[in-house]
Order: sequence, then structure tokens, then C-alpha cells
Amino acid sequence: MTGQGQSGSGSSVWSTIFRHVRYENLVAGVSGGVLSNLALHPLDLVKIRFAVSDGLELRPKYKGIVHCLTTIWKLDGLRGLYQGVTPNVWGAGLSWGLYFFFYNAIKSYKTEGRADRLEATEYLVSAAEAGAMTLCITNPLWVTKTRLMLQYNGVVNSSQRQYKGMFDTLLKIYKYEGVRGLYKGFIPGLFGTSHGALQFMAYELLKLKYNQHINRLPEAQLSTVEYISVAALSKIFAVAATYPYQVVRARLQDQHMFYKGVLDVITKTWRDI
Repeated sequence: MTGQGQSGSGSSVWSTIFRHVRYENLVAGVSGGVLSNLALHPLDLVKIRFAVSDGLELRPKYKGIVHCLTTIWKLDGLRGLYQGVTPNVWGAGLSWGLYFFFYNAIKSYKTEGRADRLEATEYLVSAAEAGAMTLCITNPLWVTKTRLMLQYNGVVNSSQRQYKGMFDTLLKIYKYEGVRGLYKGFIPGLFGTSHGALQFMAYELLKLKYNQHINRLPEAQLSTVEYISVAALSKIFAVAATYPYQVVRARLQDQHMFYKGVLDVITKTWRDI
């Protein structure tokens, strides 16, 4: 009887959460994630290549962002700058769509029947929960993106370019490394959910404080310029606070180096600074 009660209670919680789901949030998240990543993919490529820079001979040597972009352009043109774009777009679309989907559902569930607003920590927890749920689904795509981005043209050993595309990469990782390979970088990725959590927390608080400052209702809609400004500030705050995890995750997912785990990456990276 107890087990049935617990099962029924769990089903009730989930049904309550999904009753609050707004599918327009899913659509908005997917479209926003896809468009932004299409536009900014070359910079993401540069970020990944600098994140794994460890002196290996096979890696191209870059003097800076512009030199990296121009070098890739000279070697492989526009196609080179968009290396790994397919899993990046799929991952971004799914991540932001599912993130908005879960975040708004969880937040609505927690505010149901309450007269007061959520506390800052409650926004943080809600966003972290949504991020963790999303990562469980999307991590294989991020491993695939990293592997494709770290195939270098012009290397002596052509076997370093062993992946032909997103599905080929997914199949080969699963074949040779199993499920564990598809979930490389998952632990720092979990810490990385704090990125979205901090961004949403900062966004909610900045929006609230700004509306209060100009004597508007807390839930009043922002204008386009106000929204861009608040979103940009919250993004800068989140990136600055969480960037190191992205270095750790990229190095764990890199096919050219083997690390024993998160602590091994941190130790070796710190030692080589």
C-alpha cells in the first residue's frame, strides 16, 4: 500500500508540473538556441580550440582569436569555420527548448497557490533542476560537437580525422567507448548547469529591481532594448562565474588526450599554466 501511495504521489507531482508547461516556451527556446548558435558557431569553435590548447604537436598554434579564425578560413573556408555545426545546432535547440520547458514548468509548480514571489535561491534551484534534466538528454550531442571541432586539417596523421559527421561520430563513440564515452564531461556539465541557473537568477532579479526602480509592476514586460540589456548583463555574469567548467568539459571530451577524471584535468591544466 505504501509503495502504491508513493507511486501515486510521484505521478501526481509530475502531472501537476506538466499541467504548468507552456509549449510556446519550448518553441521560443528552440528557435532562439538554433539561431544564436548558427550566428556564433565560429566563435564557439575558437573557444573550444583554445580551451584544449595544451601544446600537443598535432594542434595548430594560434596567436589570438582573429588569427585562429583566419587560419581556419585559409585551410578550409566557411566549411572549416562551421565544423561541428550540426550537433551544435541540435544540441542548442534541444537544450534551450527543454531548458525553458522544464524551468517554466518547475517554477510554475513551485509558485502554485503562493501569494509571494519565489526567493532568489528558489529561482537558482529551479534553473539547476531544469539544467540537470536537460543535460541528461543532450550530453551525447556536446561530446559529438567537441570531437568534430577538434579534427584538424593539415595534420600529418590523417587518422586524426576519423569522424565524418554527427551520426557517424555518435555511432563510433558508442561502438568504441560505449555509453560512458557519450557521457564524457557529464560531471563538469552538471556543475555547468549553474551557468543557466545563475543567468536566470540574475535575469529575474535584474528585471525585478529595474521595474521597481522605474515604479512599474514587478511582472511588467520589458521593451526590446531593456530586455537585451538585462539579458546581456545576466549572461556576462553567468559566463564569468562558470567559464572554468567549460575548459574542463572540453578537455574530457577531447579525442586526442586521455584524462582520468575531473581532478586529473584540473591538476594538469593548473600545472601547465
